[in-house]
Amino acid sequence: MDPRQFTDLNPPERILLGPGPSMIPARVTAAMSMPVIGHLDPVFLQVMDDVQVLLRYVFQTENRFTFPVSGTGSSGMETALANFIEPGDRVLVGVIGYFGERLFNIAGRYTDNVDRIDAEWGQVLDVDDIRAQLKKHKYKLLAIVHGETSAGTQQPNIKEIAAAAHEEGALLVLDAVASLGGVPVEVDAWDVDVCFSGAQKAISASPGLAPITISPRAEKVLAARKEKVHNWYLDLTEVQAYWGKERTYHHTAPIHLNYGLREALRVVAEEGLEARFACHADNARMLWEGLEELDIALLVDEPQRLNTLTTALVPPAGDANKVRSALMDDYNIEIAGGFGPLAGKIWRIGLMGHSAQRKHVALLLAALREVLAR
Repeated sequence: MDPRQFTDLNPPERILLGPGPSMIPARVTAAMSMPVIGHLDPVFLQVMDDVQVLLRYVFQTENRFTFPVSGTGSSGMETALANFIEPGDRVLVGVIGYFGERLFNIAGRYTDNVDRIDAEWGQVLDVDDIRAQLKKHKYKLLAIVHGETSAGTQQPNIKEIAAAAHEEGALLVLDAVASLGGVPVEVDAWDVDVCFSGAQKAISASPGLAPITISPRAEKVLAARKEKVHNWYLDLTEVQAYWGKERTYHHTAPIHLNYGLREALRVVAEEGLEARFACHADNARMLWEGLEELDIALLVDEPQRLNTLTTALVPPAGDANKVRSALMDDYNIEIAGGFGPLAGKIWRIGLMGHSAQRKHVALLLAALREVLAR
């Protein structure tokens, strides 16, 4: 083999306005270039402590079990289900898009008794319908998506949904992959039992870590399991021993990813949650109004729109893929298309974390105007 066939790696600096990953601040990239040290080095143990404190701030929780799972957002999803479902348990999953479908599919690997309640993509679930379904069976848990990036919807009334679940003795598992750090996620105030996210969305760190937080109620359920968790790597009792006071070896944590997450969370804390939420809301509003001026309709009604991800309907005369290619080739802008029942019908435009800047919205709208005029 001739090593000269491999050139220097030189990826382009894209303007990432899709469903993730988002753009990463330079200071986060710089943090990830720091020297590697051991995963039990006292300096890295302090990094771990810092990450947990900062994650509690972003999740708005005091939960002891709060740390990043070493894996992508999907590993957080599997962790949230694998630890709380045993064979024979009955589970209810709310499905408002692709990632609700994924919750349903993963749950089905741990028990045969998985029911679902659906809303059309672009719609959200009704609390009364959820409450009625919960009363039909004895469910161990209810799992729903907060921000559904396949459809651009934000499920409202999480506090009411949690209360409905608890009234029937079920835990609430919340997917906050696309919402944490960009819109309010109030774990303690809403009484959410298990909440997970991904580092690469509105937090603007690198893909590869999945923040998760577990309530005391959920801890008790975990401790009362009849069988061991069927996934060794994602067993929360094992992983927490590494992140907790014991510092018991479990796996070699991704050192540089945790450096980056710590710095990204510092950025969030310095900005402040309220200011960050307002920034995402203002930029989303600018995008929505600009799209409407271009006669581009939006899939989701405003009360249920997700500020971090907008779904725009492709105009009748437009070609979804050709427009996306032109934006990439001519303007270095990445947006995403639809899939599933929305394939070819929508564009998915993400304004997450560091990507949620006024200049990016203005450039995208100008570029769309020019491309569509062709």
